[in-house]
Amino acid sequence: MSGMRPTGSLHLGHYHGVLKNWLKLQNQYECFFSVVDWHALTTDYANPGEIAKNVWEVVIDWLAVGINPGTAKLFIQSRVPEHAELHLLLSMFTPLSWLERVPTYKDQQERLKEKDLTTYGFLGYPVLQTADIIIYKANLVPVGEDQVAHVELAREIARRFNFLYGREAGFEDKARAAVEKMGKKNSKLFDELRKSYQEHGETAALEKGRAMIASLKRISIGDRDRLLGWLEGSGKIIFPEPQALLTPVAKVPGLDGQKMSKSYGNTIGLREDPNSVEQKIKTMRTDPARVRRSDPGDPDKCPVWGLHQVYSNADTKEWVQKGCRSAGIGCLECKKPLVNAVLEELVPIRERAMEYEKDRDTVRGIIEAGCAAARDVARATMDEVRQAMGISHR
Repeated sequence: MSGMRPTGSLHLGHYHGVLKNWLKLQNQYECFFSVVDWHALTTDYANPGEIAKNVWEVVIDWLAVGINPGTAKLFIQSRVPEHAELHLLLSMFTPLSWLERVPTYKDQQERLKEKDLTTYGFLGYPVLQTADIIIYKANLVPVGEDQVAHVELAREIARRFNFLYGREAGFEDKARAAVEKMGKKNSKLFDELRKSYQEHGETAALEKGRAMIASLKRISIGDRDRLLGWLEGSGKIIFPEPQALLTPVAKVPGLDGQKMSKSYGNTIGLREDPNSVEQKIKTMRTDPARVRRSDPGDPDKCPVWGLHQVYSNADTKEWVQKGCRSAGIGCLECKKPLVNAVLEELVPIRERAMEYEKDRDTVRGIIEAGCAAARDVARATMDEVRQAMGISHR
């Protein structure tokens, strides 16, 4: 499961930092990709006017780069209100201290001083993010390094939920019945492993027990969870603990060498006019030591080198290193391969995006189907959550 805030049309940082990874993952896992419009409100609650328009711009860019709605479920967060319900329930037991220690909490307040972020929505958005993830029982969350702390918090909240509410009514009897279904020989071995772990703390026995459960073929998900809970001495695992899946390229440099971001004004858009793209790259700042063409430079001090790291092959990188350090090439020469590579990459994306821009009904239809599919899963999870918490009131 992964989400993206609707901040408008996407740029190369999004493509290389997130979307190229999604393109691979959608063919390897069941994927849920969400435009998280409620998250946008945590910082832009005072000016929400652009959010609705930006949602569709993000979706068009996803489709244009090749995210496949036939493989992954694409949806809008606010169209699945179960996210909000789970967020509310999780907030009832999430300690305030857990939220205050999230590294990005104070960092964002410093970076966005012009905004009043002394709100619960901003403090509590990692809880909403947790709800986004665990409502689909996601095992993996593709993120950059700056979001790893949020996934770890999601793990802690899921673990706390399981501890508090994992004991379903009649759990012990149901767990024993699940053990009997394993067969006489396996049941005896499983009980021995459980005893070894719970009474003697033998972690090897725990791992063997887990492996035994994983190898069972004809077993329901509910019984599998009960067996794990019975083995570990907890209860039924309602939510699996999600793991962070680091993206291969966590940081894409912008035109000034900083991380590419709209807030820094250093981006190249996926649908940007080719002339604008070429002009932006040609006017990028370079190593300040290269005042004249004949002055040698240091690529490591040049923002242009950062883009070469993303786009250029080994031969081009070697040419840049030798040519820059010896003043054998000028800065415009150095930038030319980048201009060609970026434009070549963006041409098919721009063409596909233009097709979707002309056919908004198809885009809306894709999202309607994705929202319906996501909501089916979310509803099933919330039925389980309400029952575990004793608030199903049936």
